[in-house]
Amino acid sequence: MKNIRNFCIIAHIDHGKSTLADRLLQSTGTISDRDMMDQVLDDMDLEREKGITIKSHAIQINYNHKNGQEYILNLIDTPGHVDFSYEVSRALAACEGCLLLVDATQGIQAQTISNLYLAIENNLEIIPIINKIDMDGAMVEEVTDQIIDLVGCKQEDILLASAKTGLGVPEILEAIVERIPSPKGDPDVPLQALIFDSVFNSFRGIIVYYRILNGKIKKGDKIKFVSTDQEYDADEVGILKLKMSEKDEVGCGDVGYVITGIKNAKEVRVGDTLTLANNPHPEMIKGFVEVKPMVFAGIFPIDTENFGELRECMDKLQLNDASLTFELETSQALGFGFRCGFLGLLHMEIIQERLEREFNQIVITTVPNVSFIAYLTNGEKVIVNNPTEFPDPVKTERIEEPFIKAQVISKPEYIGNIMTLCLGKRGILVNQHYLTPTRVELLFEMPLTEIVFDFYDKLKSQTRGYASFDYHPIGYRESDIVKMDILLNGDKVDALSALIHRSRSQDFGRKLCEKLKELVPRQQFQIAIQAAIGAKVIARENISAMRKDVTAKCYGGDISRKRKLLEKQKEGKKRMRQIGTVEVPQEAFLAVLKLDD
Repeated sequence: MKNIRNFCIIAHIDHGKSTLADRLLQSTGTISDRDMMDQVLDDMDLEREKGITIKSHAIQINYNHKNGQEYILNLIDTPGHVDFSYEVSRALAACEGCLLLVDATQGIQAQTISNLYLAIENNLEIIPIINKIDMDGAMVEEVTDQIIDLVGCKQEDILLASAKTGLGVPEILEAIVERIPSPKGDPDVPLQALIFDSVFNSFRGIIVYYRILNGKIKKGDKIKFVSTDQEYDADEVGILKLKMSEKDEVGCGDVGYVITGIKNAKEVRVGDTLTLANNPHPEMIKGFVEVKPMVFAGIFPIDTENFGELRECMDKLQLNDASLTFELETSQALGFGFRCGFLGLLHMEIIQERLEREFNQIVITTVPNVSFIAYLTNGEKVIVNNPTEFPDPVKTERIEEPFIKAQVISKPEYIGNIMTLCLGKRGILVNQHYLTPTRVELLFEMPLTEIVFDFYDKLKSQTRGYASFDYHPIGYRESDIVKMDILLNGDKVDALSALIHRSRSQDFGRKLCEKLKELVPRQQFQIAIQAAIGAKVIARENISAMRKDVTAKCYGGDISRKRKLLEKQKEGKKRMRQIGTVEVPQEAFLAVLKLDD
């Protein structure tokens, strides 16, 4: 055990985590040059296309130290984007130390700070590394000062590296062995392992990844999942190389996998404790914090018949992404589907893409929104997840909406743009201070509703990509929230309803009506598109009818003959309008997200 080191790499998005992982694997010979490629641990197409890590990946490295001993290094690569911070917290729980990576050209960013705090909470040994020192814009001395201020370490503790060229990688490997403590645990007591991830394999069932805290696991052992109380035989155990590598036994302090042939996704929970059925460990490991979804949206199959299939796919996807939460929902317009909770808009987009690519499920996603709390006049408290659950305003005493503390780090010249954007989104400036002469940190308290749509994209464009953004929830506050309905010829389209602040409703309603006018196909009768709060219509657009020229056959003749035909057409249109229904195309549901384009 004294030769095992468990560590992860944490950093802001795009600071070179995956590239450093590539170099560590290459320099220790874990991966042959033939198998080597960029972002080798990012095995999803999506990760390669977007250039981001979505899943944390574990891999075991064998390293020969200069003192002649061989060490086992278990590396868990983590995502950098704020929407995947739950993945990071799980990786940290399975480690004793972490490499804190900072880009020499960009310095400390918002996500660097929040990931560092997560590591400190888990009592990890932190090794600060400045990456990309070979680039022209590298500010090594400035970034060194920033790290010393933030972490409180000495200058000689900071390592300099270039993950692209491999510069400084041998020093990093030495620091991992010398600075990160070996795992503490007792190999002779009953098995106690923490499940930090799982994945569904259509041939082998569910593969569970764990980190052993005490005891050991052997092939053929009867194991037990503590929270679900289910028992299974360990058909195969092993360690995680680039591919799974089977072993007869995985020892204390190590990271490995187990295959038991479980087919039901509900029986495996990430954060659960794994132990032996005939000799269980008395204590359950304190797992992970329950995930708090930030953004909610409905996911519906395009064809209602595919609902059962979609349900199975969602279960399998939840295995691999424990931060996804979902429950059943029905909609008048879209039929049966799921109400899903996501950690952010990027998370929602990735889930939608993964359903499409990995499971061939093409789905409709409704307008994203957040949870509100309604206090009724009879003293009851109701959680409102979507507009259909919104209580009658007459019976409602007050509505509270979730607020977040937003941290924006940028260059001083963009302060004005950031202020305008955040104050326009009902934000309150709490604090502003300079981390260095060229980096300023702004803290805002803002309603979560305002950042759900397009806040991050706007922030990037207003600051030419120089701002980094991070947030965490700070509770609920009273607010003037109203329910805005969209009516087509007087019929409500429930999938387009939105809960919105009263001051923003008129503007939002007008834009939405204009957008729907472009997207809803014309019919033989006139269609009225209205946005309404209760009985009060706040915006309206008309789609004129497609008119057939019924007088074309009348050449010459008396005017009364033409008028008779026109009157007859008018009557028909009126009757058609009463019984005709308007089909809303799928683009209309997506258009709500892109109102400002």
